[in-house]
Amino acid sequence: MTLRFFKFPAFFYFIFNRFTFRENVSGKKIFLTFDDGPSKEATPWILEVLKRYHAKATFFCVGENVVEQPALYQQILDAGHQTGNHTFNHLNTKDVSIDSYIKNVKKCAEVVNSRLFRPPYGRIRPRIAKQLKRMGYKLVLWTVLSYDFDTELSPGFILRKIVRQTRPGSIVVFHDNVKAKRNLQIVLPRYIAFMSNKGYSFELIPKRI
Repeated sequence: MTLRFFKFPAFFYFIFNRFTFRENVSGKKIFLTFDDGPSKEATPWILEVLKRYHAKATFFCVGENVVEQPALYQQILDAGHQTGNHTFNHLNTKDVSIDSYIKNVKKCAEVVNSRLFRPPYGRIRPRIAKQLKRMGYKLVLWTVLSYDFDTELSPGFILRKIVRQTRPGSIVVFHDNVKAKRNLQIVLPRYIAFMSNKGYSFELIPKRI
């Protein structure tokens, strides 16, 4: 089995000081996030799990998916969760110009009313990051990446890794898409139940920059 980094490499904390990797908290609080949705295959099930455990989460939504699933997007908000901008077309920053990337973020903002932003793949050019900060966005990366989308990894391996690496203030990434569904359905409820039994609560990412 190929070993992977589940935490963001430490040196990025010093290079990309424009980003939020972890929240400063008092007490045992975790910040669940879900990328790439909404999707009819995964998002409704996730919402049911979150409701069961009284957990809150932040969904970083792709604009075109919101356009395709507007009722599902509204369901996220109605359940007391919050959303963030994940570009309109799930752009990779290396594939487009700076202007095109910013325009795509703005297009997503037409359907996702949020000043939270996470770049797809966790990649972004410094100039784009600087411009988005000037536009008032809080740029959110993560502390722990679940790799739920990797079908070569077993659910047990993923669960052990993310439990071991979670600390108070951790921002944890899952995905509400088809690719992650198999691992997600096993890992997510067990992870939430285990951490809840350890005294953790699951909160919304603060909007302050």
